[in-house]
Amino acid sequence: MQFRESTRRYILLAMVAFVIIGLIVAKVIAKSQDEHFANEDLLFQQATQLSNTGNFEEASVYINELLKTQPNSEDANYLGGLISANIGEMKQASILFQKTLDLNPHRVEDPMFMLRFGETLFNVERYEDAKTVLIRCQESAWAPEEFPNYQNRVAELLKSIDENIK
Repeated sequence: MQFRESTRRYILLAMVAFVIIGLIVAKVIAKSQDEHFANEDLLFQQATQLSNTGNFEEASVYINELLKTQPNSEDANYLGGLISANIGEMKQASILFQKTLDLNPHRVEDPMFMLRFGETLFNVERYEDAKTVLIRCQESAWAPEEFPNYQNRVAELLKSIDENIK
């Protein structure tokens, strides 16, 4: 099949126009994604900063806003669990800690996470689940440097669970 010179030019112009339009669309979409990511990062940073200064009520507002857009973020769920526990919303904290563990099963290797999760489960009276988590903590047989009474706290919680189950 032979094309005339003018047909070849139109085909070439159409291909160039297609590429240029594609690049413009990609740039617009990328800019939108960048803004979205920057907003989410700002929410996370604000929630982290506020929780580090002990302003958990305000941090809760930011982390809940972030969790609406990033419900499958391990870090956001973990921070949300910590913040919820600190403002006394233990049921919400236990849900967020469970979701964190579901998203990253390797969190069972983090002793402080497991202790916090066990305490939260204990506080919402999910004693069997708390016992399972705390026995895992006890079996790890090591304490984080920042919490030398780790094993004592685990034993104390397990004792309280046994008293509440009876």
